[in-house]
Amino acid sequence: MSKKNIEIDSVDREILSLLFKDASMTYADIAKKILVSAGTVHGRIKKMKEDGIISGTTIIVDPKKLGYDITAFIGIILEKSSSYNDVIKVLKRFPEVIEAHFVTGLYSMLAKIVCKNTDQLREILNEHIRPIEGIQRTETLLVLEESIKRPLTV
Repeated sequence: MSKKNIEIDSVDREILSLLFKDASMTYADIAKKILVSAGTVHGRIKKMKEDGIISGTTIIVDPKKLGYDITAFIGIILEKSSSYNDVIKVLKRFPEVIEAHFVTGLYSMLAKIVCKNTDQLREILNEHIRPIEGIQRTETLLVLEESIKRPLTV
């Protein structure tokens, strides 16, 4: 089954651009900035949600300010690619795993984790991730600095 490409126009793009900068903007505030009615903004956002273009709103938190000093990417090599879904089910149990991707290249998967310190990182790797059935091997890449983090622009 192929996914349908959904067309958006310049008004939708302007709405998305403003929401990327501040997802808490009211419909009225957006409407004033792009010179349309709040009802138009409401209808456009509702349609983009129905079409799956917008799937929610979120806040961005600085993990370091909450005591999470370690960010790492875990390159995971699976015994066989068919075990991906089973591995994902287990990884979802651990709140420190904040992203997981099925990828091409050297690894089968990349998981992004945040930890308070190296002791917690070691515990997560040795007691939770490496023992997962279907994982053949892992490689840990520590993040020294996050230099670019931005939303998609339209």
